[in-house]
Amino acid sequence: MKDPVALITGGCRGIGLGIAQKMAQVGFNLALTGLRQPSEVSEPLAALRAAARKQGRTIAYFQSDLADTSTHASLVAEVEKHLGAITTLVLNAGIAQPRRGDLLDLAEEDFDTVLQVNLRGNFFLAQRVAQRMVATPTASVFRSIQFITSVSAQLASPERPAYCIAKAGAAMMASLFALRLAAEGIAVYEVRPGIIATDMTAGVKAKYDKAIAEGLVPMGRWGAPQDIGRAVTALAKGELAFGTGSIIHLDGGLSIHKL
Repeated sequence: MKDPVALITGGCRGIGLGIAQKMAQVGFNLALTGLRQPSEVSEPLAALRAAARKQGRTIAYFQSDLADTSTHASLVAEVEKHLGAITTLVLNAGIAQPRRGDLLDLAEEDFDTVLQVNLRGNFFLAQRVAQRMVATPTASVFRSIQFITSVSAQLASPERPAYCIAKAGAAMMASLFALRLAAEGIAVYEVRPGIIATDMTAGVKAKYDKAIAEGLVPMGRWGAPQDIGRAVTALAKGELAFGTGSIIHLDGGLSIHKL
């Protein structure tokens, strides 16, 4: 690959970090975003930069709020200035529903907060990067956009409706962008993680430990961020180039319909 540049939102923790670790190992320049100050992500950045140096590549961090769509243009411009044209966009950043509970009691502010980040923010960043990709065609490197959604795009959890609705909407976004960008030679994928061990799921560890032990996940284990990283990296390298629009299930069999 010639100068591949991946922009990974939320790339310094959880699933995003697992993706960044795998992509750094195979020769991608990485632009990572997050809400935290650079000093707060110095440890994971140092490890990623050490891996990237072995490949002659660069890691850059950009403090950015996905929900603030007015900053998307400047973010993309800064990434291009420091690393070059974006060839892979991984829309990983997202938030959990602030409060779980009966959907009949869902507060409007909780609904709006989740959709502002997980749906609206992702759509308009994808739009901005897609515009730049279309404006700067290249045959030297495979290009893709990947939406990291969730089994919650398909499996309903009535105690967190805003999250499920946002992920279902993101699944449709992936299909829409796949159709629009296919003729441009830009592949689009939806990656659906299942129950993944991250800081976001730490609060429900005991619940899911029990459920997994009782057979909820056919493979009998939690997923790891590296499970997602391996798949995203393969997609970014073009190993499923003709599969644009595909849904990649990474859930240990959780979403398989069973009798």
